Amino acid sequence: MSWMRTYKSRVTTAEQAVQAIKSGDRIFLTGNCSVPRKLLRALVDRAPELENVEICHALTLGSSDYVAPEMEGHIRANSLFIGPNVRRAVQEGRADFTPVLLSEFTLLFQQGILPLDVAFVHLSPPDEHGFCSYGIETGLTKTPAESARIIIAEVNAEMPRCLGDSFIHVSRLDYIVPVNYPLLELPMTEGGLSDVHVKIGEYIAELIPHGATMQMGIGAIPDAVLNFLQDKRDLGIHTELFSDSVIDMVEAGVITNARKTINVGKITAGFMLGTKRLYQWAHDNPLIELRRTEYINDPFVIAQNDRQVAINSAIEVDLTGQVCADSIGPKLYSGVGGQLDFIYGASRSRGGVPIIALPATATVKGQEVSRIVPMLKPGAGVVTSRYHVHYVVTEHGVADLYGKTIRQRARALINVAAPQFRDELTRAAKELNYI
Repeated sequence: MSWMRTYKSRVTTAEQAVQAIKSGDRIFLTGNCSVPRKLLRALVDRAPELENVEICHALTLGSSDYVAPEMEGHIRANSLFIGPNVRRAVQEGRADFTPVLLSEFTLLFQQGILPLDVAFVHLSPPDEHGFCSYGIETGLTKTPAESARIIIAEVNAEMPRCLGDSFIHVSRLDYIVPVNYPLLELPMTEGGLSDVHVKIGEYIAELIPHGATMQMGIGAIPDAVLNFLQDKRDLGIHTELFSDSVIDMVEAGVITNARKTINVGKITAGFMLGTKRLYQWAHDNPLIELRRTEYINDPFVIAQNDRQVAINSAIEVDLTGQVCADSIGPKLYSGVGGQLDFIYGASRSRGGVPIIALPATATVKGQEVSRIVPMLKPGAGVVTSRYHVHYVVTEHGVADLYGKTIRQRARALINVAAPQFRDELTRAAKELNYI
């Protein structure tokens, strides 16, 4: 097996591998639960020797040392989706944010809009043919890696071999750093679900037909929805990500993927966010097909699934149906993610169900505020426009906005707002001549 000689010849340490990084280089960093921690640590340690190195990534979990104030001038992050670990750096101007649809994320690198010098990837051990799997993070990583001049790989015995369009041959790897440590984990909702989330989940479940294909996220609302799907039949999964909750649904016979219109019989996704239980279940599991994000999140691919359900959340929704999900006023908070891709894809699906779901209130500086608002805050980003929105769900019900006038929308949204804010919203709607 000649590939074994190639593999052994390229094995090195993380410290030696990052010597390939030069000042001014742009690096792609694989993210989510798949962050290659030893490579990142070695790069941070070497940072004082470097100038103006850019790291491009989406959500990353774990250490944020690479955006610490002392990295200024040496390493600068360019986040294409702002996670909690880099949010402060972005808001303080020490890191950058590039707005982009998740369906187009990888294309920025492939098309040379953001040319890559180096890709940091995190792989499974090679199989008998010399192919490593990108494992739990395939969708956002495979295309950027193929677009980089140099690929530096952590090869981890803990990384599952996930099937689909998820492989790279060892001959494509320039530096190989063998590691053996547990992958990062993101558990399901801790501390149980609130009554608010349970009620939202119940309303959403009523909108989901038998044979639906689901976009499955992670968090309290998706977890709550699962409590009410046990009587559904032949659900399928086509989603940018999924978590541990899918396992129980498959074992209960609720998810069969039998009525999907494309990729029949398969859970199709880009990546996973979950725990070791999920990673072990996904290993060599022929039910799962991980594919590139430019395929998974393409609205025109999504739309080919009949009865596609999209469930996404928001920070606030105004009375015309504009959805803000990426900022609090002008303060950048997250990113578009797959929201618009799946909302639009589901809206073009035959029998599709595009849903924006959110609690009716939030607590800000100890004070309860409405998340249904007359107008978005100044500077707020519109992620889903009033032209794309269909259903808005809170714990107080479902507002069906599609094909409705502004007057009808305002009344419907006021009806699903928290009762204590409805009079105030009604007065504002009258002042704006909405009703």
